[in-house]
Amino acid sequence: MTTPDPLRIDFHLLDRQILDLAGAKVGKVDDVELAVGEDGRLGVVALLAGQVALGRRIGGRFGHWLAAVATRLRAEETPAPLRIPFEHVTEVGSHITLSLRGEVLSEPPLETWLRDHLIGRIPGARDARK
Repeated sequence: MTTPDPLRIDFHLLDRQILDLAGAKVGKVDDVELAVGEDGRLGVVALLAGQVALGRRIGGRFGHWLAAVATRLRAEETPAPLRIPFEHVTEVGSHITLSLRGEVLSEPPLETWLRDHLIGRIPGARDARK
């Protein structure tokens, strides 16, 4: 894994584009999950992406509204952000590169809703993927 030393969450991770193994865009890092290691230092465990993570990070009325919209678009009762274990990160630079393909990650709820309720209703839109 290629990462800066020291790794700064605010500078190297937050708001960076996430690319999968093939270079396809997966999303942006909206938040990170931290854990205390055996040496007592904090370490990055996972990257979090999606409106729920971003809303929680922003906070305030707008953040609450953003998380609420994402919650309404999700089928689960308590939606969670897209969680990418940090072990799948291969490079941290101007973007974050993963060691896996984006297809194995869950699709953001807003994209699913837009595809099903808006894009899918455009004549010929369902044939565009072929």
